[in-house]
Amino acid sequence: METNIERAAKLLLEKKLTIAFAESATAGRLSAEFSLTKDAGKYLKGSLVCYDACLKEDILKVDKKLIQDCTPESGEVTMAIAFGLENLIKADIHIGVTGLPAPGGSETIEKPVGTMFTCAVKGGKVLFQDRHVFSGSPEEIILGAIDRIAVLLAKQLTVKIL
Repeated sequence: METNIERAAKLLLEKKLTIAFAESATAGRLSAEFSLTKDAGKYLKGSLVCYDACLKEDILKVDKKLIQDCTPESGEVTMAIAFGLENLIKADIHIGVTGLPAPGGSETIEKPVGTMFTCAVKGGKVLFQDRHVFSGSPEEIILGAIDRIAVLLAKQLTVKIL
């Protein structure tokens, strides 16, 4: 049976689109999972792991004030890293992901551990944004987020003309 990642990869290949990731909470696992699909070298450009906020600021040019005001794990910062990646890696689609797979970040009652943020952009426009709260171990949270990203990406590739 085809996985959600395999489905998204197949659609990227069919549409001859490339993808790159800016990963914070997933720390490279998102691109690693996509790299295991058939013909990954034809669509996967790469990933930047920006786990620490200083990399978001220094490499992806996310405004320090945005990080301070919204926290490194937020929808606003996730969007900023996706747009920042557009200037670093040439690809058709850029996806940013941040979140809280374990305690010790910016968790609150409104944003508990398990909250993950995703933003996908193409050509300077947002394709989708997502905030979802997962449960389980840090690995289960990360794998859940990766699967959800694959589902959301496949939906965009199926529904929208890209």
